[in-house]
Amino acid sequence: MSAFLHASRSRTLPSYLVFAAFGAFWGVWGASIPRIREQAGVDDAQLGVALLFIGGGALPAMLLTGSVVDRWGRRTTALMLIALGVCGVGVALTAHGLIALCAGLALLGASSGATDVAMNSMAGDAEQATGRPVLTRAAGAFSVLVVVGSLGTGIAAQAGAPTVMPFAIAAVLDGVIAVVVFAGSPAGLAARPSDAAAAARPAVAPLDRRLVAPLLIIGALGTLAFASENAHQSWQAVFFEQELGSGPGRSALAPAVFAAVVAVARLSLGAVPPRFAAHILVLGATVAAAGAVVVSIAQSLPVAALGIVLAAAGTGGLFPTLLSVPARNVPEAYRGRSTAIISTVAYLGFLLGPVYVGFWADGTSLRGAMVAVAALGAALAVLAVPALRASGFAIHGTRTIAPPADANETGPRDDVIARPGA
Repeated sequence: MSAFLHASRSRTLPSYLVFAAFGAFWGVWGASIPRIREQAGVDDAQLGVALLFIGGGALPAMLLTGSVVDRWGRRTTALMLIALGVCGVGVALTAHGLIALCAGLALLGASSGATDVAMNSMAGDAEQATGRPVLTRAAGAFSVLVVVGSLGTGIAAQAGAPTVMPFAIAAVLDGVIAVVVFAGSPAGLAARPSDAAAAARPAVAPLDRRLVAPLLIIGALGTLAFASENAHQSWQAVFFEQELGSGPGRSALAPAVFAAVVAVARLSLGAVPPRFAAHILVLGATVAAAGAVVVSIAQSLPVAALGIVLAAAGTGGLFPTLLSVPARNVPEAYRGRSTAIISTVAYLGFLLGPVYVGFWADGTSLRGAMVAVAALGAALAVLAVPALRASGFAIHGTRTIAPPADANETGPRDDVIARPGA
Protein backbone atom coordinates (compact mmCIF):
# COMPACT_ATOMS: atom_id res chain seq x y z
CA MET A 1 0.00 0.00 0.00
CA SER A 2 2.79 2.43 0.88
CA ALA A 3 4.50 1.69 -2.43
CA PHE A 4 1.23 2.44 -4.26
CA LEU A 5 0.78 5.73 -2.41
CA HIS A 6 4.35 6.73 -3.20
CA ALA A 7 3.89 5.91 -6.89
CA SER A 8 0.60 7.82 -6.93
CA ARG A 9 2.18 10.92 -5.36
CA SER A 10 5.09 10.78 -7.79
CA ARG A 11 2.54 10.90 -10.63
CA THR A 12 0.17 13.54 -9.24
CA LEU A 13 2.35 15.98 -7.26
CA PRO A 14 4.32 17.31 -10.27
CA SER A 15 1.05 18.16 -12.01
CA TYR A 16 -0.23 20.08 -8.99
CA LEU A 17 3.04 21.99 -8.71
CA VAL A 18 3.14 22.95 -12.40
CA PHE A 19 -0.48 24.10 -12.40
CA ALA A 20 0.18 26.14 -9.25
CA ALA A 21 3.20 27.83 -10.85
CA PHE A 22 1.18 28.52 -14.00
CA GLY A 23 -1.59 30.07 -11.91
CA ALA A 24 0.85 32.23 -9.96
CA PHE A 25 2.26 33.58 -13.20
CA TRP A 26 -1.14 34.52 -14.61
CA GLY A 27 -2.17 36.05 -11.31
CA VAL A 28 0.91 38.26 -11.54
CA TRP A 29 0.14 39.11 -15.15
CA GLY A 30 -3.49 40.02 -14.53
CA ALA A 31 -2.64 42.36 -11.68
CA SER A 32 0.29 43.89 -13.62
CA ILE A 33 -1.63 44.89 -16.76
CA PRO A 34 -2.26 48.49 -15.63
CA ARG A 35 1.43 49.03 -14.90
CA ILE A 36 2.53 47.32 -18.12
CA ARG A 37 0.14 49.55 -20.03
CA GLU A 38 1.52 52.66 -18.35
CA GLN A 39 5.09 51.56 -19.01
CA ALA A 40 4.34 50.87 -22.68
CA GLY A 41 2.52 54.19 -23.07
CA VAL A 42 -0.48 52.74 -24.93
CA ASP A 43 -4.17 53.65 -24.79
CA ASP A 44 -7.11 51.28 -24.29
CA ALA A 45 -7.52 50.48 -27.98
CA GLN A 46 -3.81 49.78 -28.43
CA LEU A 47 -3.76 47.61 -25.32
CA GLY A 48 -6.68 45.61 -26.72
CA VAL A 49 -4.77 45.03 -29.96
CA ALA A 50 -1.64 44.04 -28.05
CA LEU A 51 -3.51 41.52 -25.91
CA LEU A 52 -4.68 39.74 -29.07
CA PHE A 53 -1.04 38.82 -29.68
CA ILE A 54 -1.20 36.49 -26.66
CA GLY A 55 -3.80 34.41 -28.45
CA GLY A 56 -1.96 34.78 -31.74
CA GLY A 57 1.14 33.26 -30.19
CA ALA A 58 -0.69 30.63 -28.16
CA LEU A 59 -2.79 28.94 -30.85
CA PRO A 60 0.02 27.74 -33.17
CA ALA A 61 2.20 26.86 -30.20
CA MET A 62 -0.54 24.64 -28.79
CA LEU A 63 -0.80 22.66 -32.01
CA LEU A 64 2.96 22.26 -32.37
CA THR A 65 3.58 21.26 -28.76
CA GLY A 66 1.50 18.07 -28.93
CA SER A 67 4.07 16.10 -30.93
CA VAL A 68 6.91 17.43 -28.78
CA VAL A 69 5.15 16.20 -25.64
CA ASP A 70 4.54 12.78 -27.18
CA ARG A 71 8.25 12.58 -28.03
CA TRP A 72 9.84 13.95 -24.84
CA GLY A 73 7.18 13.46 -22.17
CA ARG A 74 7.12 15.49 -18.95
CA ARG A 75 10.47 17.14 -19.64
CA THR A 76 8.68 19.30 -22.19
CA THR A 77 6.54 20.72 -19.39
CA ALA A 78 9.61 21.68 -17.38
CA LEU A 79 11.27 23.45 -20.30
CA MET A 80 8.10 25.32 -21.31
CA LEU A 81 7.55 26.47 -17.72
CA ILE A 82 11.03 27.99 -17.65
CA ALA A 83 10.36 29.69 -21.00
CA LEU A 84 7.14 31.17 -19.61
CA GLY A 85 8.93 32.70 -16.64
CA VAL A 86 11.65 34.15 -18.85
CA CYS A 87 9.10 35.65 -21.27
CA GLY A 88 7.22 37.26 -18.39
CA VAL A 89 10.36 38.95 -17.13
CA GLY A 90 11.21 39.94 -20.69
CA VAL A 91 7.85 41.67 -21.22
CA ALA A 92 8.17 43.53 -17.91
CA LEU A 93 11.65 44.78 -18.88
CA THR A 94 11.22 45.53 -22.59
CA ALA A 95 7.58 46.60 -23.10
CA HIS A 96 8.28 50.23 -24.00
CA GLY A 97 6.02 51.15 -26.91
CA LEU A 98 3.34 49.29 -28.82
CA ILE A 99 5.61 47.27 -31.11
CA ALA A 100 7.78 45.98 -28.27
CA LEU A 101 4.69 45.14 -26.24
CA CYS A 102 3.09 43.19 -29.12
CA ALA A 103 6.28 41.25 -29.81
CA GLY A 104 6.73 40.39 -26.16
CA LEU A 105 3.11 39.27 -25.77
CA ALA A 106 3.35 37.05 -28.87
CA LEU A 107 6.30 35.22 -27.28
CA LEU A 108 4.50 35.15 -23.94
CA GLY A 109 1.43 33.65 -25.60
CA ALA A 110 3.50 31.01 -27.37
CA SER A 111 5.23 29.91 -24.18
CA SER A 112 1.91 29.95 -22.31
CA GLY A 113 0.11 27.89 -24.95
CA ALA A 114 2.92 25.35 -25.03
CA THR A 115 2.96 25.11 -21.23
CA ASP A 116 -0.82 24.71 -21.16
CA VAL A 117 -0.75 21.71 -23.51
CA ALA A 118 2.26 20.13 -21.81
CA MET A 119 0.93 20.41 -18.27
CA ASN A 120 -2.56 19.18 -19.21
CA SER A 121 -0.97 16.21 -20.96
CA MET A 122 1.08 15.44 -17.88
CA ALA A 123 -1.99 15.66 -15.65
CA GLY A 124 -3.91 13.48 -18.08
CA ASP A 125 -1.22 10.81 -17.81
CA ALA A 126 -1.45 10.97 -14.02
CA GLU A 127 -5.24 10.74 -14.11
CA GLN A 128 -5.22 7.66 -16.32
CA ALA A 129 -2.49 6.00 -14.24
CA THR A 130 -4.06 6.66 -10.82
CA GLY A 131 -7.77 6.75 -11.61
CA ARG A 132 -8.04 9.99 -9.65
CA PRO A 133 -9.49 13.34 -10.89
CA VAL A 134 -6.04 14.91 -11.20
CA LEU A 135 -7.02 17.42 -13.88
CA THR A 136 -9.79 18.97 -11.77
CA ARG A 137 -7.65 19.19 -8.64
CA ALA A 138 -4.73 20.60 -10.59
CA ALA A 139 -7.02 23.23 -12.12
CA GLY A 140 -8.08 24.09 -8.58
CA ALA A 141 -4.45 24.62 -7.62
CA PHE A 142 -4.12 26.91 -10.65
CA SER A 143 -7.09 29.02 -9.57
CA VAL A 144 -5.89 29.31 -5.98
CA LEU A 145 -2.49 30.57 -7.10
CA VAL A 146 -4.11 33.03 -9.53
CA VAL A 147 -5.70 34.69 -6.50
CA VAL A 148 -2.44 34.53 -4.51
CA GLY A 149 -0.41 35.92 -7.41
CA SER A 150 -2.89 38.74 -7.97
CA LEU A 151 -2.97 39.76 -4.31
CA GLY A 152 0.81 39.53 -3.96
CA THR A 153 1.33 41.70 -7.03
CA GLY A 154 -1.13 44.24 -5.69
CA ILE A 155 0.73 44.42 -2.40
CA ALA A 156 4.05 44.83 -4.24
CA ALA A 157 2.61 47.64 -6.35
CA GLN A 158 1.29 49.41 -3.27
CA ALA A 159 4.76 49.19 -1.75
CA GLY A 160 6.29 50.81 -4.83
CA ALA A 161 8.17 47.73 -6.04
CA PRO A 162 9.30 47.75 -9.69
CA THR A 163 6.99 46.14 -12.22
CA VAL A 164 9.46 43.35 -12.95
CA MET A 165 9.76 42.15 -9.35
CA PRO A 166 6.60 39.97 -9.20
CA PHE A 167 7.50 38.49 -12.59
CA ALA A 168 11.00 37.71 -11.34
CA ILE A 169 9.57 35.94 -8.28
CA ALA A 170 7.19 33.97 -10.50
CA ALA A 171 10.10 33.06 -12.81
CA VAL A 172 12.12 31.74 -9.88
CA LEU A 173 9.14 29.66 -8.75
CA ASP A 174 8.75 28.36 -12.31
CA GLY A 175 12.42 27.46 -12.44
CA VAL A 176 12.43 25.58 -9.13
CA ILE A 177 9.35 23.55 -10.04
CA ALA A 178 10.71 22.91 -13.53
CA VAL A 179 13.89 21.45 -12.06
CA VAL A 180 11.84 19.16 -9.79
CA VAL A 181 9.71 17.97 -12.72
CA PHE A 182 12.67 17.55 -15.08
CA ALA A 183 14.76 15.62 -12.57
CA GLY A 184 11.95 13.19 -11.83
CA SER A 185 10.84 12.63 -15.43
CA PRO A 186 11.74 9.95 -17.95
CA ALA A 187 12.97 11.43 -21.21
CA GLY A 188 9.89 10.35 -23.15
CA LEU A 189 8.23 7.41 -24.79
CA ALA A 190 10.99 6.80 -27.27
CA ALA A 191 13.63 6.82 -24.57
CA ARG A 192 12.21 3.89 -22.64
CA PRO A 193 11.49 1.06 -25.12
CA SER A 194 10.51 -2.17 -23.44
CA ASP A 195 11.92 -4.44 -26.15
CA ALA A 196 13.73 -4.49 -29.47
CA ALA A 197 10.49 -4.15 -31.46
CA ALA A 198 9.53 -1.04 -29.49
CA ALA A 199 12.97 0.43 -30.07
CA ALA A 200 12.49 0.05 -33.81
CA ARG A 201 9.26 2.07 -33.88
CA PRO A 202 9.11 5.72 -34.85
CA ALA A 203 9.78 8.13 -31.98
CA VAL A 204 6.14 9.26 -32.13
CA ALA A 205 3.36 6.85 -33.12
CA PRO A 206 1.17 8.32 -35.89
CA LEU A 207 -2.05 9.75 -34.54
CA ASP A 208 -4.94 7.54 -35.60
CA ARG A 209 -7.33 9.29 -37.96
CA ARG A 210 -10.37 8.04 -36.11
CA LEU A 211 -9.34 9.99 -33.03
CA VAL A 212 -9.58 13.38 -34.69
CA ALA A 213 -13.37 13.74 -34.86
CA PRO A 214 -13.95 12.68 -31.21
CA LEU A 215 -11.27 15.11 -30.04
CA LEU A 216 -12.84 17.93 -32.06
CA ILE A 217 -16.20 17.18 -30.42
CA ILE A 218 -14.67 17.49 -26.94
CA GLY A 219 -12.90 20.67 -28.04
CA ALA A 220 -16.18 22.16 -29.29
CA LEU A 221 -17.79 21.55 -25.90
CA GLY A 222 -14.72 23.14 -24.34
CA THR A 223 -15.28 26.20 -26.52
CA LEU A 224 -18.68 26.73 -24.91
CA ALA A 225 -17.23 26.19 -21.43
CA PHE A 226 -14.32 28.60 -21.91
CA ALA A 227 -16.49 31.23 -23.62
CA SER A 228 -18.84 31.29 -20.65
CA GLU A 229 -16.03 31.35 -18.08
CA ASN A 230 -13.97 34.12 -19.68
CA ALA A 231 -17.07 36.20 -20.49
CA HIS A 232 -17.82 36.38 -16.78
CA GLN A 233 -14.20 36.90 -15.77
CA SER A 234 -13.67 39.72 -18.26
CA TRP A 235 -16.93 41.66 -17.97
CA GLN A 236 -18.18 41.42 -14.38
CA ALA A 237 -16.18 44.40 -13.13
CA VAL A 238 -17.58 46.47 -16.02
CA PHE A 239 -21.10 45.24 -15.20
CA PHE A 240 -20.72 46.27 -11.55
CA GLU A 241 -19.64 49.79 -12.51
CA GLN A 242 -21.93 50.37 -15.48
CA GLU A 243 -25.17 48.70 -14.37
CA LEU A 244 -24.94 48.88 -10.58
CA GLY A 245 -22.97 52.11 -10.14
CA SER A 246 -20.27 50.63 -7.95
CA GLY A 247 -16.90 52.35 -7.67
CA PRO A 248 -13.64 50.88 -8.98
CA GLY A 249 -12.81 49.39 -5.59
CA ARG A 250 -15.97 47.32 -5.26
CA SER A 251 -16.08 46.42 -8.95
CA ALA A 252 -12.58 44.93 -8.68
CA LEU A 253 -13.98 42.42 -6.20
CA ALA A 254 -16.12 40.82 -8.93
CA PRO A 255 -13.32 39.01 -10.83
CA ALA A 256 -11.57 38.19 -7.54
CA VAL A 257 -14.70 36.56 -6.13
CA PHE A 258 -15.23 34.71 -9.39
CA ALA A 259 -11.68 33.31 -9.37
CA ALA A 260 -11.90 32.32 -5.70
CA VAL A 261 -15.19 30.45 -6.16
CA VAL A 262 -13.82 28.71 -9.27
CA ALA A 263 -10.89 27.50 -7.15
CA VAL A 264 -13.18 26.18 -4.41
CA ALA A 265 -15.41 24.47 -6.98
CA ARG A 266 -12.49 22.74 -8.66
CA LEU A 267 -10.94 21.55 -5.43
CA SER A 268 -14.32 20.29 -4.22
CA LEU A 269 -15.03 18.46 -7.47
CA GLY A 270 -11.68 16.73 -7.08
CA ALA A 271 -13.40 14.46 -4.56
CA VAL A 272 -16.06 13.36 -7.09
CA PRO A 273 -15.30 10.05 -8.87
CA PRO A 274 -14.62 10.34 -12.63
CA ARG A 275 -17.69 8.22 -13.45
CA PHE A 276 -19.86 11.27 -12.66
CA ALA A 277 -18.31 13.38 -15.44
CA ALA A 278 -21.56 13.69 -17.39
CA HIS A 279 -23.44 14.75 -14.26
CA ILE A 280 -20.84 17.40 -13.48
CA LEU A 281 -21.07 18.82 -16.99
CA VAL A 282 -24.86 19.01 -17.11
CA LEU A 283 -25.28 20.33 -13.57
CA GLY A 284 -22.35 22.74 -13.85
CA ALA A 285 -23.54 24.21 -17.15
CA THR A 286 -27.07 24.58 -15.75
CA VAL A 287 -25.83 26.35 -12.62
CA ALA A 288 -23.60 28.61 -14.74
CA ALA A 289 -26.56 29.57 -16.91
CA ALA A 290 -28.68 30.30 -13.82
CA GLY A 291 -25.90 32.47 -12.42
CA ALA A 292 -25.74 34.54 -15.60
CA VAL A 293 -29.50 35.06 -15.47
CA VAL A 294 -29.29 36.21 -11.84
CA VAL A 295 -26.58 38.71 -12.79
CA SER A 296 -28.67 39.98 -15.71
CA ILE A 297 -31.63 40.88 -13.46
CA ALA A 298 -29.63 42.04 -10.41
CA GLN A 299 -30.46 45.50 -9.12
CA SER A 300 -28.10 45.40 -6.14
CA LEU A 301 -24.54 44.31 -5.43
CA PRO A 302 -25.50 41.37 -3.16
CA VAL A 303 -27.79 39.87 -5.80
CA ALA A 304 -25.16 40.35 -8.51
CA ALA A 305 -22.56 38.76 -6.21
CA LEU A 306 -24.86 35.76 -5.76
CA GLY A 307 -25.08 35.43 -9.53
CA ILE A 308 -21.29 35.56 -9.83
CA VAL A 309 -20.92 32.86 -7.18
CA LEU A 310 -23.36 30.60 -9.05
CA ALA A 311 -21.69 31.28 -12.40
CA ALA A 312 -18.23 30.55 -10.98
CA ALA A 313 -19.37 27.40 -9.20
CA GLY A 314 -20.95 26.15 -12.41
CA THR A 315 -18.16 26.97 -14.85
CA GLY A 316 -15.27 25.98 -12.57
CA GLY A 317 -15.37 22.26 -13.26
CA LEU A 318 -16.46 22.28 -16.90
CA PHE A 319 -13.22 22.27 -18.90
CA PRO A 320 -11.17 20.09 -16.48
CA THR A 321 -14.00 17.54 -16.57
CA LEU A 322 -14.18 17.64 -20.36
CA LEU A 323 -10.43 17.15 -20.63
CA SER A 324 -10.53 14.23 -18.21
CA VAL A 325 -12.82 12.18 -20.48
CA PRO A 326 -10.27 11.64 -23.29
CA ALA A 327 -7.49 11.57 -20.69
CA ARG A 328 -8.94 8.32 -19.36
CA ASN A 329 -9.41 6.87 -22.86
CA VAL A 330 -6.38 7.95 -24.90
CA PRO A 331 -3.02 6.20 -24.32
CA GLU A 332 0.18 8.00 -23.44
CA ALA A 333 1.52 7.68 -26.99
CA TYR A 334 -1.20 10.08 -28.20
CA ARG A 335 -1.57 12.23 -25.09
CA GLY A 336 0.23 15.37 -26.24
CA ARG A 337 -1.40 15.65 -29.64
CA SER A 338 -4.84 14.80 -28.28
CA THR A 339 -4.54 17.46 -25.62
CA ALA A 340 -3.24 19.93 -28.21
CA ILE A 341 -6.27 19.43 -30.48
CA ILE A 342 -8.77 19.82 -27.64
CA SER A 343 -7.02 22.78 -26.05
CA THR A 344 -6.58 24.66 -29.32
CA VAL A 345 -10.24 24.35 -30.27
CA ALA A 346 -11.43 25.18 -26.74
CA TYR A 347 -9.09 28.17 -26.52
CA LEU A 348 -11.08 29.81 -29.30
CA GLY A 349 -13.91 30.09 -26.78
CA PHE A 350 -11.57 31.74 -24.30
CA LEU A 351 -10.61 34.33 -26.92
CA LEU A 352 -14.10 34.91 -28.30
CA GLY A 353 -16.08 34.89 -25.04
CA PRO A 354 -15.38 38.56 -24.17
CA VAL A 355 -15.98 39.56 -27.81
CA TYR A 356 -19.31 37.70 -27.72
CA VAL A 357 -20.38 39.75 -24.69
CA GLY A 358 -19.30 42.98 -26.39
CA PHE A 359 -21.32 42.13 -29.48
CA TRP A 360 -24.50 41.49 -27.51
CA ALA A 361 -23.95 44.47 -25.22
CA ASP A 362 -23.66 46.72 -28.26
CA GLY A 363 -26.81 45.29 -29.83
CA THR A 364 -28.95 45.13 -26.68
CA SER A 365 -27.40 46.07 -23.34
CA LEU A 366 -24.92 44.59 -20.89
CA ARG A 367 -27.83 42.92 -19.12
CA GLY A 368 -28.94 41.43 -22.43
CA ALA A 369 -25.39 40.22 -22.96
CA MET A 370 -25.55 38.33 -19.65
CA VAL A 371 -28.65 36.54 -20.94
CA ALA A 372 -26.63 35.62 -24.04
CA VAL A 373 -23.92 34.21 -21.74
CA ALA A 374 -26.61 32.16 -20.00
CA ALA A 375 -27.48 30.73 -23.42
CA LEU A 376 -23.93 29.36 -23.70
CA GLY A 377 -24.37 27.44 -20.45
CA ALA A 378 -27.80 26.19 -21.49
CA ALA A 379 -26.42 24.99 -24.83
CA LEU A 380 -23.63 23.07 -23.09
CA ALA A 381 -26.08 21.49 -20.65
CA VAL A 382 -28.22 20.25 -23.55
CA LEU A 383 -25.37 19.12 -25.79
CA ALA A 384 -22.96 17.60 -23.26
CA VAL A 385 -24.28 14.03 -22.97
CA PRO A 386 -25.26 13.54 -26.67
CA ALA A 387 -21.90 14.96 -27.78
CA LEU A 388 -19.94 12.75 -25.38
CA ARG A 389 -21.81 9.72 -26.64
CA ALA A 390 -21.17 10.74 -30.24
CA SER A 391 -17.46 11.04 -29.50
CA GLY A 392 -17.27 7.35 -28.66
CA PHE A 393 -15.23 7.95 -25.50
CA ALA A 394 -16.31 6.02 -22.43
CA ILE A 395 -18.12 8.48 -20.15
CA HIS A 396 -18.40 6.36 -17.03
CA GLY A 397 -15.17 4.40 -17.27
CA THR A 398 -12.12 3.78 -19.43
CA ARG A 399 -11.94 2.56 -23.02
CA THR A 400 -8.30 2.82 -24.01
CA ILE A 401 -7.46 3.44 -27.63
CA ALA A 402 -4.29 1.55 -28.42
CA PRO A 403 -1.45 2.89 -30.57
CA PRO A 404 -0.41 1.00 -33.70
CA ALA A 405 1.36 -2.27 -33.03
CA ASP A 406 4.24 -1.40 -35.35
CA ALA A 407 5.58 1.37 -37.51
CA ASN A 408 3.80 0.13 -40.62
CA GLU A 409 0.37 0.01 -38.99
CA THR A 410 -0.78 3.59 -39.33
CA GLY A 411 -4.43 3.07 -40.25
CA PRO A 412 -7.45 2.70 -37.97
CA ARG A 413 -7.66 -0.36 -35.76
CA ASP A 414 -11.24 -1.64 -35.62
CA ASP A 415 -10.48 -3.87 -32.64
CA VAL A 416 -9.20 -1.15 -30.36
CA ILE A 417 -10.78 2.11 -31.49
CA ALA A 418 -13.94 3.12 -29.70
CA ARG A 419 -16.59 3.61 -32.38
CA PRO A 420 -18.83 6.68 -32.09
CA GLY A 421 -21.85 5.83 -30.00
CA ALA A 422 -20.26 2.66 -28.68
